[in-house]
Amino acid sequence: MIEDNHGDALLVQRAFKKAAIPGNVTVAPTAEIGLCILRREGGFSHTPYPDLILLDVNLPYMGGGEFLELVKADPELRLIPVIIMSSSKAERDIQSTYKTYANGFVIKPFIAHEYDDVIKSIEDYWFQLNETPETHAPVPPAAHAKAALPAY
Repeated sequence: MIEDNHGDALLVQRAFKKAAIPGNVTVAPTAEIGLCILRREGGFSHTPYPDLILLDVNLPYMGGGEFLELVKADPELRLIPVIIMSSSKAERDIQSTYKTYANGFVIKPFIAHEYDDVIKSIEDYWFQLNETPETHAPVPPAAHAKAALPAY
């Protein structure tokens, strides 16, 4: 998950636990850190490769749209499904992210407990119904220590 809002990140992590989706939710508070994780750079050489990316559009520094363009232009990363999870309902945001190959666009709920329903729907589709290709990029040989992400 690429999300700069601490509260939203906590609500999504809690909803994933409630949905009993196996695995971990890694939160990157900026797109730049998200790219380092995906490319296994800067101490992230042993971070598990994601099955799905939840991406906020409005991020500090590099925006979600630019992050999406970089991921979808990279042959090693482009097969990872990217779901935009934004508070924006603006048609321009929806259009621009789909034009840069977003796999979905979900409006963030305004009520905390509704995150559970949103994440359950994502689980039902992306982890139960949908079949995706293997997206595990080769692990580069790196001797970096595992970098710590901010605690969420």
